[in-house]
Amino acid sequence: MQMVTTIKQVKEQVNQWKNEGETIGFVPTMGYLHEGHGSLITAAREHNTKVVVSIFINPLQFGPNEDLDSYPHDIERDRHFCEELGADLIFHPTPEEMYPQDFFTYVDMSVLTEELCGINRPGHFRGVCTVVNKLFNIVQPNRAYFGKKDAQQLAIIKQMVNDLSMNVEVVGCPIVREEDGLAKSSRNTYLSSEERKAAQIISKAIFTGEELVKSGETNVGKVISTMKATLENEPMAKIEYVKVVDGLTLAPITTIKAPTLVPVAVYIGKTRLIDNFFVEGLS
Repeated sequence: MQMVTTIKQVKEQVNQWKNEGETIGFVPTMGYLHEGHGSLITAAREHNTKVVVSIFINPLQFGPNEDLDSYPHDIERDRHFCEELGADLIFHPTPEEMYPQDFFTYVDMSVLTEELCGINRPGHFRGVCTVVNKLFNIVQPNRAYFGKKDAQQLAIIKQMVNDLSMNVEVVGCPIVREEDGLAKSSRNTYLSSEERKAAQIISKAIFTGEELVKSGETNVGKVISTMKATLENEPMAKIEYVKVVDGLTLAPITTIKAPTLVPVAVYIGKTRLIDNFFVEGLS
């Protein structure tokens, strides 16, 4: 496995692989990799002959008061992690490599970016779309892998690929959880031991809502109120949102029918965590 830092180096390697008939699976990350990322790398390894992982903390997707400066990073740990899982190439650029002084182009989207996390994180998805678009152009993957925990991000990227006629298959992979149910996230490292214990309430609310829907409940208000009541049992949990939306358009709905996305965003202390479940198979 090799690690490179420049766009030129990636393009040279990718062009060589393409000429040799290789297929490329791509996993874009911001680093501090965990088992959730590992599941994406494993899926890419299974479906392609070469795997590229990008490790880049993208400044464009952080707001003025967000955690850009404190976002966890350990490139040597990540390098070993990728090597153990059989990745072929790590792309680890600097912000200056990705966004030189004369960088003026951004990728924006309406509608899908204006719901859920987009409401309280203005500009976030503009940064996501811009960096993912640029990474796709650099790596030229056959397939790109994203976790379903970031459900809104996944929907936005799929829409962008469709709208811009991009020649890449976007693959969503299942949420990976800790033994106690908490969804894997690099931001879990921010939690104190007391907060970490309190954070279990998020997956408890998710599982409660999921069981309610499986039992036949289709009323959106009942599902939301039940999940909120569960979260409110934990004093350290501050709810940003609990919503039920169309699984494709992310628009609010009043009756649950497939496909439906049920996402939550909750603060535990100062740490913002997200989770969700997806409803499929209902008529």
